[in-house]
Amino acid sequence: MTTATTHWIAVASADHVARGRAGGFMQVCHGKRGPLARIMPGHRVAYYSPSIRMGEADGLQSFTALGTVSAGELYAFDMGGGFVPFRRNVIWDDAAITPIRPLLELMDFSRDKRNWGYAFRFGVVAVSPKDFGVIEASMTRITGAADGPCRPATATRTPDFPPAARR
Repeated sequence: MTTATTHWIAVASADHVARGRAGGFMQVCHGKRGPLARIMPGHRVAYYSPSIRMGEADGLQSFTALGTVSAGELYAFDMGGGFVPFRRNVIWDDAAITPIRPLLELMDFSRDKRNWGYAFRFGVVAVSPKDFGVIEASMTRITGAADGPCRPATATRTPDFPPAARR
């Protein structure tokens, strides 16, 4: 029996993720259609941001967004200058920016792997519901309906960046 993938980690710089959160959409792999076509309405997605800005080595290495893909088809969006990336709409959760390092040994895809970041080189990675649950629990820290969400002291709600990482 084959289980369909419904949980994903997408990779983008935090400033690009913030634009997607503000606009209610996601893009992957510099707007390529193929990888995004695998992600369907109802699927869950977390964004991992290796840096604040694309191409900079600032060491952010954090999960920066969490959401559910909305109903509807993927679509091309003309950003001008000949750049027309493909997008999907997403309902973004209220979630905290969460460093990945404390979670590495808790997730099957990264446990005991010195080169854990290698999995992210393709821009989107399918993960198990268990691994996604580790990410989701860390980003939302739900303590109970009466208590509401509780944020880790070192985290900041997305799309803001941690104060130490701001320029």
